[in-house]
Amino acid sequence: MASILRPATLRHACMYAQVHTAFKTQAANPTSISKYTTLSPHRGSITSRIARIRSAANRNSLQAAAFQTSSRRDILPAGPQVIEGTANDAAPVPHPSPTHGSYHWTFERLMSAALIPLTVAPFAAGTLNPITDAVLAGTILLHSYIGFQSVIIDYIPAKRLPKTRALFWWGLRAVTVMVGVGFYEFETNDVGLTEAIKRIWTA
Repeated sequence: MASILRPATLRHACMYAQVHTAFKTQAANPTSISKYTTLSPHRGSITSRIARIRSAANRNSLQAAAFQTSSRRDILPAGPQVIEGTANDAAPVPHPSPTHGSYHWTFERLMSAALIPLTVAPFAAGTLNPITDAVLAGTILLHSYIGFQSVIIDYIPAKRLPKTRALFWWGLRAVTVMVGVGFYEFETNDVGLTEAIKRIWTA
């Protein structure tokens, strides 16, 4: 929280606290009120005491501000701000589709849950079945694709950044195909995914 405070705000807060404490101390000691009633700028006047308190508060707050605060910078520039239609236009309602709704959500949950037995079964059984190994590799690939697809949908809106969305979309597809080819080569011409994990674990 301190990192977003402006130095001026911090300086005023420190100054108010010290001035408030000083006046409370004077109010608690009635014998010292008489020598603070004058407004002349001599050593014991209220004006000089407030000036000294402000000077000390400024020094303390500037030191704290230099240590605790930092400049606020935008990580990414704001996207294009385009308003389509008027304020009286109704919000567009997407066409209801169970394929993009409940079916898609259920498929994602089943895919995540299937990774648990597919990961544990080869090591628990002590056998390396190439079919199970291939299913595990395919499930990992599909699970990763769905996860990165959700990230692109959430953080790159197609309405504001259509070209960026298309770039990341085709990039994700290209990387998925490359990884799929790599899994296929690793499963057919090498030891396979499960055996590789086993060797790394016992290395």
